[in-house]
Amino acid sequence: MASSLTTKSYLLRNLLRQVSRSFYFTLAILPASVRTQVGLAYLFARAADTITDTDLIAQSKRLTYLKDFQKLFTLDTIDWKIVQSIQAALISYQVLPGERILLERLEDCFRLYLECDAADQVRIRRLMTTLTKGMEMDLEVFQSGTAEHPQPLQTPEELDRYIYYVAGCVGEYWTNLMCAHQPTFTHWDVKQMSNVSIHFGKGLQLTNIVKDVAKDLRRGRCYIPASLLKTAGLTTDSLRQPESWAAFQPILNQLIRQAMEHLDQGWNYTMAIPPSEIRLRLACMWPILFGGETLKLVKNSPNVLNPDCQVKITRGCVYRIIGLTTITGGSSFVATAYWKRLHKQ
Repeated sequence: MASSLTTKSYLLRNLLRQVSRSFYFTLAILPASVRTQVGLAYLFARAADTITDTDLIAQSKRLTYLKDFQKLFTLDTIDWKIVQSIQAALISYQVLPGERILLERLEDCFRLYLECDAADQVRIRRLMTTLTKGMEMDLEVFQSGTAEHPQPLQTPEELDRYIYYVAGCVGEYWTNLMCAHQPTFTHWDVKQMSNVSIHFGKGLQLTNIVKDVAKDLRRGRCYIPASLLKTAGLTTDSLRQPESWAAFQPILNQLIRQAMEHLDQGWNYTMAIPPSEIRLRLACMWPILFGGETLKLVKNSPNVLNPDCQVKITRGCVYRIIGLTTITGGSSFVATAYWKRLHKQ
C-alpha cells in the first residue's frame, strides 16, 4: 500500500512539474494528506480549460469535446474511448508544451483518479461537473463575439453565476476536502464554511475579470454585464474607445468593491483556519493578498481598457508578501494589518 501511494505521488509530482512549475511549488506547501487530490483537481481543470481555449478548433467542436470531458465525471467507470478521442482531436493543436503533455497523459490522470478513495472521487466529480459549466458558458455565451464586436454577459446575476461555476465551487471543494482529511478541522461547520469559501473563490475570479477587461474584449468576450454598461451609456463596442474611460470608471470601481467584499469573506475564512495549520493559512493568505495588490493596481491604472498594457503585480511584490507572511509564521495580527492597509488603499 505504501509503495502504491509513493508511486502515485511520484507520477503526479512529475506530471505537475512538466505542466505547471508554479503550481507544483504551491502544492508543496500543502499537507501530504491532500496533495494528490488537489493536484489531480488542478490537472483536470487545466485540461478542461485547454479544451475550451484551443482556438484553432471550431467553437462548436470544442463544446462537444468539453461536454464529453464533463461526461467522464458522471460515469461509474472511465470511458477510455472518450479520453482517447479528446486526445486525438486536440493534442496536435497545442502550442504550449505543458498543455500538450497534459493531454498526452490524460489517461494517467484518470488512472490516478480511480486510485483515490471513493469519497475523494465524489468530491472531484462534483467539482468538475460544476467547473465545466462555467467553461460551457464561455463557449456558448461568447460564440458570436469578435474583437470588433465583443459579446457581453447580460446581467449581474449571470456574472455571479459564472464566477461561482469557475471559482466559487473550488472553495467548496477545498473546504470539504480539508474537513475530511485534516483532524484540526473537525470543529468546523462544513456547510457554513463552504458558503464562506464560495465568496473566496468569487473574489479571486472577479479580480481576474477586472484586471483582464481589455484582454477579454480583444478575444470577443465581455464579462462586464450589458445592463451595467447601459447605466453608463456604454456598450461593448464603445468600451474599445479611449474616450469611454471616464464613463467606465464608476462601473470598474463598483466591481472592485464587490471583489474586495468577496475577498474580505475569504480573509475571514483564512483566519478561521487553525494556527497550527500554517501551510494551509499561507496557501489562502497569498492569493488574497496578491488579489488585493492587483485590485489596487487596477484602481489606480488609467490603462485598464488598453489591451497592450498589462496590469500585473511585480515579482518583487509577490516575494515581499511571501517573505513577510512566512517570516512571521502566518501571524494573524501582522497579516491582517497588511490586509486592512490594502483595503484602505
